[in-house]
Amino acid sequence: MAESLIKCPRCGNENRAEAFSCSFCGKRLRIEKIENLPYFQKIFQRIESEWVSPNPWYLNIIYLFIDPSRAFWDINHKRSRAPGYYILLFNSILWGLMGLAFLSHFRFVSIDGDPINPYSPLLFPYGFATFLTFLIFGFLFQAVFYIILIWLFTFAANYAVGFSEKLEDRFGKEKKEKYKESDMSPFSIYKSGTLLQKQAAYKYKMLMCAFAPFLLVNLIKILIILVAFPTVEVDIDSSEFDDSIFNAMFSSPVWAVLDVIDAITIAVWVPILMTIGIRELSNSSTTRVLVSSLAIGIIVSIFFYFLRPTLFGI
Repeated sequence: MAESLIKCPRCGNENRAEAFSCSFCGKRLRIEKIENLPYFQKIFQRIESEWVSPNPWYLNIIYLFIDPSRAFWDINHKRSRAPGYYILLFNSILWGLMGLAFLSHFRFVSIDGDPINPYSPLLFPYGFATFLTFLIFGFLFQAVFYIILIWLFTFAANYAVGFSEKLEDRFGKEKKEKYKESDMSPFSIYKSGTLLQKQAAYKYKMLMCAFAPFLLVNLIKILIILVAFPTVEVDIDSSEFDDSIFNAMFSSPVWAVLDVIDAITIAVWVPILMTIGIRELSNSSTTRVLVSSLAIGIIVSIFFYFLRPTLFGI
């Protein structure tokens, strides 16, 4: 049986019957209820503006906070320039700064018990090593964590809207023929959809943009660590740290606050951005993708929050 198609009233190209916007010119073919609901309209309403050129990566990161639909709409037109890897890098740097925030609560003293100036060159190796250790660990942890979460959200979207099937139908198996930059003019979107159709999907690079909220969350966590954690004394001449030092840090109730912040971000904010990214890639129903994404986000956040104290021995 032939697949049911609908013709776009603006550009005349044919789209799948279940498409919500034209894959060639971007005109909305159907409007979902969620796009007109108060408080949801600004977040989920599809963009129909004429696309001319890609925004700078830093502008799209800003849009991910204030107008996520516009951010992913722009990114979808030039997916190879998605700022997903920048977000991973910046979050890793924030992890390094988080390590320095922890270190700021260590009051180093000499063997005579005299406090050492925190700006003393003697403490530079401690600060540099702490920053580098947290940065590397943060990069590795977040890279694996983001990839696993993208896989889980994709898995749920497959059941909700057939995400992977639609990606393969639109972009092939990430092996589309490469086109020169000059062949993909800003106006080719109206000429058989060169910009949208004749690119690789860059799924991970684009969906990694959904973790932009952690840029703000990690900044907040750094401030909380600086203000709320206890300060402990450390003998700089000691060959090893006393267990009481770490007990004082890890027994702090502030850890619960940090865990709750992460849990809420994973349960709500990330699924919303992931929904918009998946919707733009697959031209699918916002509502159906949102339900599946929220379900994954809530499940992951529950395990992330309740198992983290066990895993880290808190």
